[in-house]
Amino acid sequence: MVAPFGEVLTAMVTPMRPDGAVDYEKAKRLAQYLVDHGSDGLVVAGTTGESPTLTADEKVALFEAVAEAVAGRAKVIAGTGSYDTRESIELTRRAERTGVDGVMLVVPYYNRPPQEGLYRHFKAVAEATRLAVMLYNVPSRTGRNLEPETVARLAELPNVVALKEAAGDMEQVTRIRRAVPDGFTIYSGEDSLTLPMLTLGAAGVVSVASHLIGDDIKAMIRAHREGDLAKAAELHQRMLPVFKAMFVTTNPIPVKWAMSLTGMEMGPPRLPLVEPSAAEKARIEAALREYGLLSAG
Repeated sequence: MVAPFGEVLTAMVTPMRPDGAVDYEKAKRLAQYLVDHGSDGLVVAGTTGESPTLTADEKVALFEAVAEAVAGRAKVIAGTGSYDTRESIELTRRAERTGVDGVMLVVPYYNRPPQEGLYRHFKAVAEATRLAVMLYNVPSRTGRNLEPETVARLAELPNVVALKEAAGDMEQVTRIRRAVPDGFTIYSGEDSLTLPMLTLGAAGVVSVASHLIGDDIKAMIRAHREGDLAKAAELHQRMLPVFKAMFVTTNPIPVKWAMSLTGMEMGPPRLPLVEPSAAEKARIEAALREYGLLSAG
């Protein structure tokens, strides 16, 4: 299976200045760094990029900055989904003019549409663009699960090519894989479930931890693809504490803090997100130190 956006996609954090403004130059440098360290693609202005607190203009400026920074080296996927179909269409059309390779559309949140509403929402956005579309199912945040049958209906649309699946349900992954065409790509939406999902037919991951250990995540996926399951399992087991540390509190709070510990200062998250508690900081630091990302001192 050829994954349309690659195997390791990083859900990019959005760098912020001390005054809370988006740091677009730092976003460019981060994008280049990530591509140098295992990322085949970058998801911009998704959950990890603090999309709920970015304006539409800020998102479009980020799309432009990142697309320019990694042009020809990696795929750029713009987070353009919302709980308003018209708003999603408008942002998707603006994204198309920035040079990105695709869009990621999250399941509409808060208003909790029924499955028919989800189908019509995604269909309307997909038909409004020539870009490739990746669906994003994360019921823990949206309050609504995108059912396998609905995914299968949407996969019939020519530019709906992938799904970021973050329901944490391996039976559902199996049902989706059975229901969609062979050319439709499933990505794990959780680092800690990447290897199990690969065994069920996923092609890669939309990762948070790849900000820190992207090369090793890439090596795990490659080992699985080449049939070296023992090596893939060994890498997965070694990385698991880092994966879990990235979710000791609400994403992207931990990864931004972790990056600052390794010398990649991305600025604080915007309110209503806040920096980690002292206990959370200690857990993050311990995981990074155990992995060898920090000095022993």
